Amino acid sequence: MTEHLQVVTHPLVQHKLTIMRDKRTPTAVFRQLLREISQLLAYEITRDLPVTTTTIETPLTEMEAPTLAGRKLALVSILRAGNGLLDGMLDLIPSARVGFVGLYRDEETLKPVEYYFKVPAELDRRVVIAVDPMLATGNSSVAAISRLKEAGATDIRFLCLLASPEGVQRMKEAHPDVPIVTAALDERLNGQGYIVPGLGDAGDRMFGTK
Repeated sequence: MTEHLQVVTHPLVQHKLTIMRDKRTPTAVFRQLLREISQLLAYEITRDLPVTTTTIETPLTEMEAPTLAGRKLALVSILRAGNGLLDGMLDLIPSARVGFVGLYRDEETLKPVEYYFKVPAELDRRVVIAVDPMLATGNSSVAAISRLKEAGATDIRFLCLLASPEGVQRMKEAHPDVPIVTAALDERLNGQGYIVPGLGDAGDRMFGTK
């Protein structure tokens, strides 16, 4: 991928996102829609995965058919909300290796604090897709990408449901080599670091916590 930011405007993506934004949408529906929309976003972010060919036999003849090349890709969830995107992506790419970066946002400083890090081996030989529903201040995402690079990853992509202009700019400054795929680029951040108009706290809405 070469674009730094790709907004997926597919009608199904936008329709599902509208329902998710609605504050009346219940937790179970929100969670299911996140799973569905993650598959559509995954389709876009994996569009240019490397392929090779293999010889197979159809019921009629032998042929050279396309198949994914190289190491199985790695999906890395930025906890906790990233798991909502991860589940849907694994439906689409069940053979992917999975990693986790545990970060929480200090509510006073808005800075990320790491509490967990576990990723697949040989990241330098894999396409790595980091997932987190919200790219708000960008601080947590930048920290997670930095840790993945420290672990050897060189081909990293970032997938989110919503992004703010501030978060996109922060990521571009810190990691200009990491393309972002999202369903929407919203207007701004508010004083508490939440995306506006946004959809609230994705983790709270997904898990029913406050």
